[in-house]
Amino acid sequence: MEEPVKPPKRTHLICGKPVLSIAGFLVSAYFAYSAYADLRDGDFFWQNGWWTVLTWAVWLVLTAGLLSETRCWRERLLFGCALAAFTIGLIFSAWTSAQPAVARYAREASLAVWSVAALSSVATLSRPTKT
Repeated sequence: MEEPVKPPKRTHLICGKPVLSIAGFLVSAYFAYSAYADLRDGDFFWQNGWWTVLTWAVWLVLTAGLLSETRCWRERLLFGCALAAFTIGLIFSAWTSAQPAVARYAREASLAVWSVAALSSVATLSRPTKT
């Protein structure tokens, strides 16, 4: 009698992998600081070139694909925050006639989302618990 074929075990993308967790923190912290510096300097608007819009779109699609492969709430929070931030970036790089107040709110939202992403990447330093 043949044994049933088991599906391959899915592993966590980032949890318990310190190099990836620290890289996620550094990238998220950099983008949070960049949003903060733009707010501090009064530069609320995103660049509006087609190349910039395409770059945001590619990152958005890549992050959505990675989000579909996550296994735990820590990874989902990290990739969900990145997805939200990339969505904001895509919208405001494509929207050339945004009002300054709206652009400022979007930049503040981007700062908040990247800050949460940085904190959630720290949470992925520990190994996942066995269930």
